[in-house]
Parts: sequence; structure tokens; C-alpha cells
Amino acid sequence: MTQTSGRLRLGVNIDHVATVRNARGGAYPDPLRAAKLAEEAGADGITAHLREDRRHISDSDIDGLMEVLSVPLNFEMAATDEMQAIALRHRPHAVCIVPEKREERTTEGGLEVAREENRLAHFIAPLREAGCRVSIFIAADRRQIEAAHRIGAQVIELHTGAYCDACAEGHVETAEAELTSLREMASLAHSLGLEVHAGHGLTYDTVRPIAAFPEVMELNIGHFLIGEAIFRGLSPAIVEMRRLMDDARA
Repeated sequence: MTQTSGRLRLGVNIDHVATVRNARGGAYPDPLRAAKLAEEAGADGITAHLREDRRHISDSDIDGLMEVLSVPLNFEMAATDEMQAIALRHRPHAVCIVPEKREERTTEGGLEVAREENRLAHFIAPLREAGCRVSIFIAADRRQIEAAHRIGAQVIELHTGAYCDACAEGHVETAEAELTSLREMASLAHSLGLEVHAGHGLTYDTVRPIAAFPEVMELNIGHFLIGEAIFRGLSPAIVEMRRLMDDARA
């Protein structure tokens, strides 16, 4: 069984540095520079989602990240032949399989694993054979967690968006119910031997309860940190998130 650990890892998603860059069609701000700053500020890994429509991170960004990073790259991708080929060419430390719809503004909900077990099992097998740790981004749902375990995923990342949205909207009872579900499903996944990560929508105000779960080994946070960097700078924004995570874990 995967062991719980005292120190919680922080993965910083740099997608939205690329979003700002792409708004003007130039080269600034550079996501690679953001990744190195995040690394220096205490990030334990960098996350980048190469979408099929290339709306933010580009193929050249992935090339550059593989060259410059000293910390692991978590490559978020849809379960398509194109993305599998890119991942197999680069062989990043980790690949996280996420649902993707072209019309969505951000990733909505978790991957449907239970209905696509056979396809996804065959999809992730070459990635595991290439040495990538395979993570599945899923809702806090027993069926999906058990299916992720059956297909051979090593890691699950629990979607925290519903919890964060309920907190932002002031729906206390809903937020508590979502938090309870996340806690219970983190425990279930851990009992199955899966490494547990979590992310989506986390902020300074919502990170503490999730960070306190002993089964959770890593949080992946992006949009909030890039937004907060406008006001306080990227490095201080990451340092503060790291402090809140460490305090919650302690």
C-alpha cells in the first residue's frame, strides 16, 4: 500500500501564463520562466495541460519544459492517440489523463473511467511501460476510483472544483458535504494502494482542509496562483500557498 507522508507536495500549473502570452500572440510572458521561478519558490513539480486546441500550452512549451526543469513534469492530457504519442516521445515523470471538451473554459468534472475501462486500460498501458506514472483525474466517486484501480493507474487526482465552488458561493452545507466525500474517497483510494493527489479551484481560503488529509500526497494548483501573482508576484504567491499547506499538514 502507498504510504502517507508528512510533507505534502505542491505542483504548480503554468497553463495560464501561456494564456496571457497567447492573448497577444507573442512570446511574453514565457511559461518556461514561470516554471523555473515556481521551482525556485518551492514547487515540487510543474503541471502543464497540452490541450487538443492548443489554447494555452504549446508543443514547444512541452519541449522546453522537458529541457529546463529539475523538478518533475506532470503532463496533463486527453486520452487521444495524438497526446499518447507526444507523451511517449517525451516520457515525462507523470501523465495525468483528464476529460477534455473543446467548448469548456476549464476542465469540468472528472474523467468517466467506469464506462470506459477497457479503452483506458489499453490507453495507459504503453505509458506505464515507458516509465511514466499514470494519474487519472476523477471526481470523488467510489465507482470511478475502483475503476481507476482496476485499469492499472498508479495515482488518482481528486477533482476539488465542486468543493471550491460551494465555498466561493457561500453554500456551507454543500461545501461540508463535498469535503466529507473528498475525505472518504481519499481514504478509499489509499486503501486500494493508489497514490492520492487533489486539485482544481484551490485558493488560500480553501486549501487548508484538503491539505490536512493525510492520504493526499500532492496538490496541483494553477489558476489561482497565476492570478495572485499579478498582485504579489509569482514567487511570494507560491511561498504563501506552501506555508498554508505546511501549516495544515502540521
